[in-house]
Amino acid sequence: MLVDSHVNLHGESFADDLDQVIARAREAGVVRMITICCELKDFPAVSAIAERYDDIWCTIGAHPHHAKDRPDITADELIELAQHPRVVGIGETGLDFHYGYSPEADQVASFRAHIEAARRSDLPLVIHTREADAMMGDILEEEMGKGAIRPLLHCYTSGPELARRGAKLGAYFAASGIITFKKADDVRAVFREIAPDDRIIIETDCPYLAPVPHRGKRNEPSFLPAVADGLAAIKDWSREECETRTTEAFFNLFDRVTRP
Repeated sequence: MLVDSHVNLHGESFADDLDQVIARAREAGVVRMITICCELKDFPAVSAIAERYDDIWCTIGAHPHHAKDRPDITADELIELAQHPRVVGIGETGLDFHYGYSPEADQVASFRAHIEAARRSDLPLVIHTREADAMMGDILEEEMGKGAIRPLLHCYTSGPELARRGAKLGAYFAASGIITFKKADDVRAVFREIAPDDRIIIETDCPYLAPVPHRGKRNEPSFLPAVADGLAAIKDWSREECETRTTEAFFNLFDRVTRP
C-alpha cells in the first residue's frame, strides 16, 4: 500500500489518458493521491479531479513561480477556497530563486499568506524551496514562533542545514524520484542521516522527475514503487517497512484524507 503525496494531474500531460493513468496507479498499489494546485486560476480544474476520483484529494495554493500573479493574496482568501471538501493542504507555496520567475518580495509575501492560512486552518503546508535555504529556514522559524504550522518540505533537494532546521521544527520530508538519480548523493545523505524516520513520505511529482528505471519518460503515479525502492535502499528498510512507515507518516500529516 503506497500513497503519492504530490501529483500534478490537471495539465496537458494527462489530458488524453487520465483514467488510464489512475488505473495504472491503482494496479501498482497506490491507494491515495494528492493533486497539487500551483496556480490559483487552476483550482477549479484541480478540485474537479479530486471530485471525480474518490481516492484523490487536492490542495489550494500558488507556486512561488506564480507569486507575481497574485502577490496580494490573503490568508482569508486561501482559507475560503480551502473550505472545498476535497482540500487537505495549503500550497504548493514557498521560495524559488533559481529562475527568478517572480520577484523575491512577491514570493515572500505570498509565502507568508499561505503560512498564515495553514496555521489558521490547521492544514499541512506544502513547501517548495530551491536556492533559498537560509531565508526559508529563517521564515519558518519566525513563523513557527507565531503559532504552530505543519510544514512539508516536498521533493526535498536542499542542503543539510535547512534539513536540520526543518527537522527541529517538526517538518516532514518528501522523497521523490530524485533519490534514484545517479548524481543525487547529497539528497540521499539528507534522507539517510537527517530526515526523521517517522516524518518521511514519498511522491512522484508527476509528470516531472521520473525515477530510475523510468528516466526520460513522462512520470506518473504508477512509478511510485520505484521511489519507495530507492528510499528503502537508503534507509536500509525492507520494501514492506518502507511502505508501512511512509504511509503511516502520510496519514499522520494529511489527517483529513480518509484511510483505505
